[in-house]
Order: sequence, then structure tokens, then C-alpha cells
Amino acid sequence: MSTDDLDDYEAQLELQLYKEYRDVVGLFAYVVETERRFYLANHVDLKAHNDAGDVYFELTLRDAWVWDSYRSARFIKTVHVLTFKDVNIEEIAKSDLEPPTSIGG
Repeated sequence: MSTDDLDDYEAQLELQLYKEYRDVVGLFAYVVETERRFYLANHVDLKAHNDAGDVYFELTLRDAWVWDSYRSARFIKTVHVLTFKDVNIEEIAKSDLEPPTSIGG
């Protein structure tokens, strides 16, 4: 297998992952980004802990999807993360207006 074949394979995995993300993003309420992973989730619980001057975060996600092209199962019932790095949580805006799927006349 050549380097080009490997690059093409990885690019194809990323494209498949992006398409899956596009299809499932509407099922979730939050986007969560940690140092190591990107998640979609419906329930997010974040707690900051201070232990002898060191701050770390305890993050629990329920009903989640993880951006990871090498996982066979990306839907996860519960995720528990401990990290000393930043955690970014954003609520996904839900629009009352659905874009048209086709323009007919």
C-alpha cells in the first residue's frame, strides 16, 4: 500500500464521518469539544474541581455521538471525561424554519 493509497483511505474515512455528522447533528442539543474529542450530546453536566490549586473538569455526557473515524460505534450512552484542559460547550440553535429540500415550480 502506497502513501497515496493511505492518504486516499483516510480522506474517504473523514468524508464518511462528515456525512454521518451532517445526518445526525439535528438529533442533538449540544456540541462539546475537549482537547481530545468532539461530541454531540443531549445532556451535558460539567463540574469544575479545585484540588490543591490545580483545576480540572469532570464532564459527563449522555445520549452522545463522538467524532472518531476509527470507532465502529459512534453513538454512546454515557461518556465520562476528566481533563485539565479547556472544555467548550455550545447549544445547537434550533430553527423553526426548515430549509426547502427542493425548489419546484
